[in-house]
This record gives sequence, structure tokens and C-alpha cells, in this order.
Amino acid sequence: MAKDRTIPAGRRHQREVHHANLSDLLRRIHLGGPISRTAAGEQMRLNRSTVMALTAELTKAGLVDEDLPTGTGRMGRPSLVIRPTSDRVHVLAFDVAVDRLVAARVGLGGVVQDRRSAPRQRAGVDLESVVDALVGFGRDLLAGAPKDSICVGVGASYCGMIRPGDGLVRFGPDLGWVDQAFGQEMSRRLDIGLPVIVGNEAHLGARAEHERGAGVGFRNVIYLHGDVGVGGGIIVGDRLLDGDNGYACELGHMVVNPYNGRPCGCGSAGCLEAEVGERALLEAAQRPDSVGREAVRDTVAAAAAGDEQARRALDEIGDWLGIGVVNLINLFNPAVVIFGGMLRDVYPGAAAQVQARVARNVLPVSRERVRLCVSALGDDTTLIGAAELAFTDLLNSPIETLQKLTEHAKE
Repeated sequence: MAKDRTIPAGRRHQREVHHANLSDLLRRIHLGGPISRTAAGEQMRLNRSTVMALTAELTKAGLVDEDLPTGTGRMGRPSLVIRPTSDRVHVLAFDVAVDRLVAARVGLGGVVQDRRSAPRQRAGVDLESVVDALVGFGRDLLAGAPKDSICVGVGASYCGMIRPGDGLVRFGPDLGWVDQAFGQEMSRRLDIGLPVIVGNEAHLGARAEHERGAGVGFRNVIYLHGDVGVGGGIIVGDRLLDGDNGYACELGHMVVNPYNGRPCGCGSAGCLEAEVGERALLEAAQRPDSVGREAVRDTVAAAAAGDEQARRALDEIGDWLGIGVVNLINLFNPAVVIFGGMLRDVYPGAAAQVQARVARNVLPVSRERVRLCVSALGDDTTLIGAAELAFTDLLNSPIETLQKLTEHAKE
């Protein structure tokens, strides 16, 4: 009779707890930076010997290093500081916006080690040229990595609606992408034994700001991202609101002007992005032949310098933006609303109009503590979001993920 090889429930529970603690410790170091053993134990509510054992396991795997702190000035034996091995563990991150393509090699700990970028022409469905450029960037970045460094994931941010699982772009209205196999083509062409995981740019921007930017420390966050249009990401109780099929938080297609609204690329009219996006601002400022991020920045600068037409345009855009923000605050009661992408440039010049709408139309109890601010990660918000997507497997299962990659490399 065969022996029962099942793991006893008690031991299985111990393994699950150990697995969770390894993941928790690595995630803290990855997101928060170097931390002493003592501080890690206090934060995780673990004793000294447990933290030491966890650290030893992560060190053996090459994920962290330990060294003595500098300049503490304290008496007695100092607690060792645990640091992420940014030079030995990295991911590839890609960011596809309407006007630009960016790729980076990002080390554990969120350190951008190297990057490549190129303009993207507004030339319709351009899957082949986008993949060509990004694959070339990716190979260059991998070739420049230290010889003993390992790539543990690949993430990409795309300015459209993404089907979870395979990275199919279901709808990218600004350049007409419909059901384009972006994730599959990137994985096939890059051919490094890792899938290219694709996410919506605003969803990834929300994740990045929540974990590393202006949303750190807040459980409920709204992120509004402007490119040519407007996208959004909503964090509720520290989790991204993704919807039934992964297509939630298309905040730019919230209708704010239903009666005489501007036509939107989605086929509707009066959507938030139609009223506050790049085209709306530049046309209102009587600059219809201008396009792109620099044209938006020039318009905002002109308004600040006293250009009356630019000022009126910014006021108009700010009022529509305020209506959208009011609806979001009343619906979700966030702690912070963050403006990123193009809106990072627009918001400072339109803040008075947005804040006036909030003061006038948000329920008093919801506006008491809400903060409005621009993204802390600047133009890298969506790129960092793509990198965090790529690190997901490693952070969830550090040892197992590395073992799989090492075994695959030997094949």
C-alpha cells in the first residue's frame, strides 16, 4: 500500500505563513527601500530570529544584500540594513503613449537603470512599427545589463482598453486600434522566455502613484491621466477597481456635457476627455493646428503670462474638469485625486476652477479631507506602473519565481 504523501495541515500552514512573510519582506524592501532588520521586524510583527531567517533566504537567492548602517551615532551593535539587489535583478518596462514610445530596464527597488525613447507618429494602426521599435529597445537594454543580472518579468503600458490575460488591445480610440494582438506580438518577437504582460496606462499609473508616488499611505485614490484623451484608475481599499472584464475606470468617457458636448473618439459626445483633452484645450485657445504635449504646455504658459484667449480656454477646461472630479469624489470619497500625464501640466493652471467646483458641488463630508495634487512620478508614472506589473510574480513568490527562471535558462 502506497504511503500518504500529503503534507499535514499544520506544516502546510507553516509553509504558507513562511511564503507570505518572504513575499511581504521583499515587497517592503522593493517599495520602501533599505530597511533595518529591527524596523522590518517591528513593521511585520515578527521576532528577530524569524526576520534573520527570512533575510538569509532572500540573500541566498540573490534578491537582497545586508550591510551595516552608516552614521547612526547610536551605542551598541547596530541592526543590519537590508537592501534590494537592484544591479542583479531587473525587469523590462515599456510605455506606449499616443506620441511617444519608452522602454526601460528597471532594477529591483524601482531603480531605472537605463532607458530608450522615440516619438510615435499619429499614423493610425501602427502595431508593427510599435513592436519593432520596442523590441529593438528591449534587446539593447538587455545587452547592456550586468552579466550576472537576471530579467524576472516584462510589463507594458498601453493607451487603450486591454483584455486581461493576453494583452489584446480591444480599443485604442486615438489611433484606431481595435483587437490588436499587442501582448502576443511583443512576447513572440522579444522571445526571451517571458510573457509581456500588458495593462491600461491609467490603471498602471494609479498603481504606481499608490505604491510609489502621491498616493502612498492612502487606501482610496483616484488617478486621472491625460494623453490626447483622458483615462483613469481608481484604488479602493488599497486595490485597483478593475471591473467584471478588466475594463473599469474609463473615467474619460464619463459624460459631463450631454446636451451640447463635443464629439468624442469613442462615438459618444460630451465625454470628460472630449471636454478637457488636448484637442478641446487647443481649439478653445484658438490653436487648432498645434498638437502634442509641448503645445499644451505652451498654452498653459501663455495663460500664465497673460494671454487672454489661452486664459479663457484654461478656465473653460478647468470647469469641465472640475465637474468630472466632483462626480468622482461624490461617488468614491477618495483621500486624494491625482492628475497625471497631460493633466499634470493643465491642473496647476486650472486649479482655481476645479477647486471652486469641488467647494460648490461636493458633499461637505466628502470634501473635508480630500486632497487634489499632481503626480509625484512625473512623466514616468505609467512606465513605473508597467515595471511594477512586471515585478508581480517575483514579489508574490520570490523563491519559486527565481527557481523557475533559473531552470528555464538551463534548458
